[in-house]
Parts: sequence; structure tokens; C-alpha cells
Amino acid sequence: MDDLQGRTFVVTGASSGLGRATVEALAARGGRVILAARSEERIRPVLDGIRTQHRSAAVEFLHLDLADLASVRRAADAFLGTGRPLDVLMNNAGVAGTRALSADGFDLTYAANHIGPFLLTQLLLPAIERAPQGRIVNVSSVAHMQVKAVDWTVLERRTEPRKSGFADYAVTKFMNVLHAKELARRLSTTRVTTYALHPGGVASNIWRALPGPVQWVLKLFLMSNEEGALTQIHCATAPELAGATGRYYVKSREERSNPLADDPALAAELWTRTERAIAPA
Repeated sequence: MDDLQGRTFVVTGASSGLGRATVEALAARGGRVILAARSEERIRPVLDGIRTQHRSAAVEFLHLDLADLASVRRAADAFLGTGRPLDVLMNNAGVAGTRALSADGFDLTYAANHIGPFLLTQLLLPAIERAPQGRIVNVSSVAHMQVKAVDWTVLERRTEPRKSGFADYAVTKFMNVLHAKELARRLSTTRVTTYALHPGGVASNIWRALPGPVQWVLKLFLMSNEEGALTQIHCATAPELAGATGRYYVKSREERSNPLADDPALAAELWTRTERAIAPA
């Protein structure tokens, strides 16, 4: 299949899990795919595997550490320097169960799952707006449904790390949904559309900070990365979604997100507070 010929995709967290399954599928369909990740060493087998399967595949590595805002700026500058329009930005990378601070002093879970992707999206918007029908895809989670309120102190810099558990992960995934909805409102006069989604219970490495035995048991009950990637690929490529924006998808179908995410004032506040958090950097 070459139905994605001529279209360019940036996928974060492309070295493993959902990200790897996604870039392999997009490249197989003829898309130009930029694999954005922290480690070129870990990306190399992915690139080699794709090129072995598809000799004409247009795939390349982009160094990106979402938990380091300087790295985010460098990555965005590198892509913008190519002059290419960007058809799809897929904010796929994520972490959970961390106990660390980012390079900028934020809780690592919030830095990697929301703050870094927020800045990357803002910086790449000029390229996305130049595409015939640019799309921004935020990989969220059904975990966002559990959020009842947001403690905004989670977006403040810290001097000491704390353990980020499932509740923190859920809040970052709620932020992914809010971000997509606020982007849809702000980009309503453009050709750019936005999506948030739950990929399903996937045996990815999102919970790599958990003890090994816990990960092993958990993955016995989860679907494959290839199955999990189907919804984000659908949001990124389905022609029938060209007129849809700011919506939430599960199993490639639109579903209702957490009702709290329908509050435009809350989404606007997230935007303002995130901008304030990244301003010093």
C-alpha cells in the first residue's frame, strides 16, 4: 500500500511499544516518517527493520527528549529547518510510575506526558498549518476518566522528586484530552484538526518503572502493540475524520470523554498555566 505517499508524520516515543508499531505501519503505507525519540541507538533497529521490509521507505531519526525543553526546541528547529509541511504530529510518548525530576525541574511524568508535548506542538504548528490537512493526535488513556479535579501545583517546578503513581498518570492523560480540545478551538479557522484517543490496554513499556514481575503479570492481560496502534493510526489517516476535531476515540470510534474535559474554561486554564510553566525555558 502506498496511500500515504507524500505525507509526513512525526511520531514521538517511536523506539518501542505503540510508537514502534505505529511508525512501522505508517512506513508500510508509504508515509515519510520521522521517528522522534531520545536514543538513536534504540531507534537504529527500528529503522533497519523498516528499511529491510520496505526498501524505499522514507524514515529518519529525530533526537527528542520530551522531558528537556531545550531538547524539544532543538528538535522542532531541526524539523522546521527542512521546510517541509507536517501532515501529522502524533504525541505518543509517555511514562508512568516515575520518581524523578525533568531537566527543567518538573515532575518527570508531567514533563514527558504533557509539558514537553505541549511545547513541541506549539513549535511545530507553522509546519502543521502548511499541510493540506494537518492533524495533531494525542495518545491519551481511559485512565483520564478517573480525574475529578486538577491540582495545578503539579505544573510547578520542584527541588525534590516524589513518586508519581497511577493518579498522576491519569491527570496527564486528562491533560492530553483537554489539550486536544483547546487546540481544536484555537485552530478552528485553520485546516488543522485534533484528536485524543485511548489505544486500549496495551502491552507496551509505559509502566517500565514498575518492578519486572509486576510488568510481566500485567502484560498477560493486555493486547499487542500492533492492535493498540490501530486507533491512533485511524485518527492520523482516516479520510472521514478530516472534518472532525477535538474529539475522543476508542477502538477507532468516537466516544464520550470525561465530562470534565468539556469545560472550555478548564482547558483554557491548562493552556495558560502550561505556557506560564514553560516561559522561563
